[in-house]
Amino acid sequence: MDQATISGEFAPFVDSGHPGIVAFARDRAAGAGGAADAAVRLYYAVRDEVRYDPYVDLSAPDTFRASACLAAGRAFCVGKASLLTALARAAGLEARVGFADVRNHLATPRLRALMGSDIFHFHGYTEFTLDGRRVKATPAFNLSLCEKFGVLPLEFDGRADALFHPLDKAGRRHMEYLDDRGTFDDVPFEAIQATMRAAYPRLFAEYDAERDGDFETEAEAQSQA
Repeated sequence: MDQATISGEFAPFVDSGHPGIVAFARDRAAGAGGAADAAVRLYYAVRDEVRYDPYVDLSAPDTFRASACLAAGRAFCVGKASLLTALARAAGLEARVGFADVRNHLATPRLRALMGSDIFHFHGYTEFTLDGRRVKATPAFNLSLCEKFGVLPLEFDGRADALFHPLDKAGRRHMEYLDDRGTFDDVPFEAIQATMRAAYPRLFAEYDAERDGDFETEAEAQSQA
C-alpha cells in the first residue's frame, strides 16, 4: 500500500486526511504505548462513540464515508469500519477495510422484514497490520446496543481477531460468517450498491417511509420479549 493511499488522497470513502478524522485520531490515540495500543484505543472509540444504526440511506455516498459517519455520530457496519480504518491511517497505522457475508440471527423483526433476509452482504470490518501480523476487528455494535440486545460486547486486544461471537449471552446463535469478500484500500461503493440493491430492494425503495426508527429501542423490546 503506498503512502498516498494510506493518507487518504486516493481514498474518497476512507478519507483519513480529513481534518476531523486527523483531530479525532490524534485525540483518541494520545498516549498510546505503541501501534497495538493505538489500534485498541481507536477501536473502542469507534465502537462506543459512534452509534450503530442500520436505518441509514444506503444509496448515499456519505453513509459509507468515514468523515461523514464521524460527524453524524451514527453509522452502520460499513461506515463504522470505514471510520476505524481512516482513523488508523491518520494515526500512522496500516489498515484496510474488509467485508464478509454473514447470517445475523438476532436482527430485529422490523429490520429483517425490510431486508427480506437474515443474510447481511458486505458486513464491514477493519484489518490492521500490527507488529507484522494482520488482525481483524469489527467495531459495529456499540456497548449500549449490546446491553439492550443481550449480546456480548466484542472486545479487542490488538493481538487476536475480534469478530462477532457465535452466541449471545443466553447461548442463542448470534452471527455466522458465510463468506469473506477480502480487504480493500477503500470502500468498494459501486460493488456494494449493486449487491445490496439486488438483495434488499425494499431497503432502497422504502427508505423514507420505513427507516426512520430507533434500532436500540427495537433491540431492547425484542430482548425483553
